[in-house]
Amino acid sequence: MTTTRFQRGSLSYRNGLARNRFNQLFTTLAALFTGIAVLPLVLVLAYVLIKGGSLISLQLLSQLPPPPGLDGGGIGNAIVGTVLVTLIASLIAIPVGIGAGVYLAEIAAGGGFARFVRFGTNVLAGVPSIICGVFVYGLIVSTRVFFDQSYSAMAGGIALAVLMLPTVIKTTEEALKLVPDELRWAAQGIGASRAVTILRVTLPAAVAPIATGAVLGIARAAGETAPLIFTALFSPFWPDGVFNPIATMSVLIYNFAIMPYEAQISLAWAASFVLVVMILLANLLARGLGHWSQS
Repeated sequence: MTTTRFQRGSLSYRNGLARNRFNQLFTTLAALFTGIAVLPLVLVLAYVLIKGGSLISLQLLSQLPPPPGLDGGGIGNAIVGTVLVTLIASLIAIPVGIGAGVYLAEIAAGGGFARFVRFGTNVLAGVPSIICGVFVYGLIVSTRVFFDQSYSAMAGGIALAVLMLPTVIKTTEEALKLVPDELRWAAQGIGASRAVTILRVTLPAAVAPIATGAVLGIARAAGETAPLIFTALFSPFWPDGVFNPIATMSVLIYNFAIMPYEAQISLAWAASFVLVVMILLANLLARGLGHWSQS
């Protein structure tokens, strides 16, 4: 029987080997590309913080914007309008999206209609947001279907709901697919119907991933501008119901950033900072829900 004897240090890491140098090279390249990928996010956050973070005050968050060319004022109406429009979109998109996701995952998983819905969802996810705005403009704004009103917060919410739907549908379907089949079999084994199994077993087991998808959809909708220009337009006043034009932060940023007045440009930077913080908090909430679902 032959015994192989290793010299001392033969199993230690050696920099001089070709494979180790090759590994170091590609590790460095991977780290470099990762830094390049993250750099735009860091630069955007830093620049918005420098330009708009110093302007944050109680007056900015609670007052109306000033007339063009005048100093002072705030973005209070745009903050309230953004929350209102996003709330309308959430009330429409989340129930519909969860219902569609349940249908695709639990009822018609392999049917022809289910494949058509999945294909349509993927296509809708890639449609430019301005197309959704033009669609809702032609369907609702130009026809004045809401009490003979044209531009309105309701129309803006519907446009954002169209953008939110693919995210909610896909995350709901994927979350339900992660629920073990044993839970469904156990519920059906004690006589539970399909509806009871879905409502009492499957959905509660997937509530955290579904909530994560809903929050991601809200974060995307809150930052959209093009659909709101065609639907909610803008208003320099406080919101006056959901069937009238309304201010939102994204449209305020667009309107004020192109004005030749320093006061309005400053408000645009301040609104940019507030909007970035809101979207960042929403994404952090989504990540928190994701970690909670895995724990």
